[in-house]
Amino acid sequence: MTRMLIVGPPGSGKGTQASRITRTYGIPDISTGDIFRANIKNETPLGLQVKAIVDAGDYVPDSMTNELVKDRLAQDDAQNGFLLDGYPRTLDQVHYLDELLDSKGQRLEAVIQLVADQDEIVSRLTKRAEEQGRADDSEEAIRHRQQVYLRETSPLIDVYRDRGLLVEVDGLGEMDEVAERIRAALTERGILPVGDRAAVSDESVA
Repeated sequence: MTRMLIVGPPGSGKGTQASRITRTYGIPDISTGDIFRANIKNETPLGLQVKAIVDAGDYVPDSMTNELVKDRLAQDDAQNGFLLDGYPRTLDQVHYLDELLDSKGQRLEAVIQLVADQDEIVSRLTKRAEEQGRADDSEEAIRHRQQVYLRETSPLIDVYRDRGLLVEVDGLGEMDEVAERIRAALTERGILPVGDRAAVSDESVA
């Protein structure tokens, strides 16, 4: 039962690490962005509502996001754990997730925070934008997204730090290096990869 969140600034490689974490720990990567896109593509009632809101240039309200996440966490593949990516984004969503998990007798085990120097990320993303010819991805725009991330996530990170759930990991470096840092940090907290859990179980039986 491994229930975790992952947070990190744009350009920190969060999506890549999320995919690796889900393979390593045998849990689904639940991204709110993916949930929104799937519901819109399948034209579900919620998906149609979300599409109308997004097309109008508005933010999807917490209540709707909460419903989508609740529905996703009720699916079979999420019963033995999950990695949430992109949720919660507000303190109200934090409280909703608390209540949802409490109602099932469940709790979060860790919140992985990828930490990266802002100037380093901006330099990396600016260089990538130049290489890909993305003139609209200016340094100013990239810095703005970084500031929005910091403003939105700081209150959430403080909450999870106070609860002792925050696992801070250096997000800069090669993908394999960062993945190993995450694995080592989680192992320290007693959160083991699928293969290691099976080995521990076998030893305890023996």
